Amino acid sequence: MPLAVCATPIGNLEDVTLRVLRELAQADVVLAEDTRHTRTLLKRHGISARLLSYHEHNEGKRTAELLPRLEAGERVALVSDAGMPGVNDPGARLVRAALEAGIDVTVLPGPSAVETALVASGLVGEQYQFVGYLPRGERALLQLGEELARRPWAVVAFESPQRLPRSLRVLARVVPERPAAVCRELTKRFEEVARGTVAELAELFPEAVRGEVTLVLGTAAVSRDETGAGEALAELVRSGVPRRRAAEIVSKLTGVPRNRLYRSSL
Repeated sequence: MPLAVCATPIGNLEDVTLRVLRELAQADVVLAEDTRHTRTLLKRHGISARLLSYHEHNEGKRTAELLPRLEAGERVALVSDAGMPGVNDPGARLVRAALEAGIDVTVLPGPSAVETALVASGLVGEQYQFVGYLPRGERALLQLGEELARRPWAVVAFESPQRLPRSLRVLARVVPERPAAVCRELTKRFEEVARGTVAELAELFPEAVRGEVTLVLGTAAVSRDETGAGEALAELVRSGVPRRRAAEIVSKLTGVPRNRLYRSSL
């Protein structure tokens, strides 16, 4: 039998798929990030299953234990507390090990905080980037903010409710006018989606909040002047002017920051 990777609700317990419920009911063992959390889901849908903990602190040990059982034909289902196992949650190690051992892996899709937040924010574009959890250190967060300033597409990130105020303040130093949304407690009773610029949201959330948080940064507006500056820089480079010198010249003429011009031209 293949390893079944099962997406579970990100909040509302009714969001689980029928296919996932059937797999959980038929599995010989269900691997759960938090057995208490998963037991609540199973109880809500009248399922009795054998649960075994599988989390970041025992992934290595459990993976070694489970491979022989999978090879022997046991039916194993893998879940996390919310969403898809292996995406910012335990599970990727077991999936890799199973595939390397020639064991089939099937993925049962379901709720996604990333896509739910992206659509709820109203900032969805033709493409987006998911960056996982925001860095904890201020320096690393500033560096990420500078990178995001050069990326025109939407960005989705997870953040803890305690670190949200600080992260918004730091990002506001780099991309203050970037449209954004703080999505909190998605699909739950007290769901909240706050929209505004990064600077506005930093003022709106001066203190820690409650619940799971997903942050969305919308697409960056590129001014006509900046587009023209980039074209001018490219023309100078084609003419043989060194890239850094070309960026300096165009920056002086247009007012667009030299570093931004140089980086966007690479």
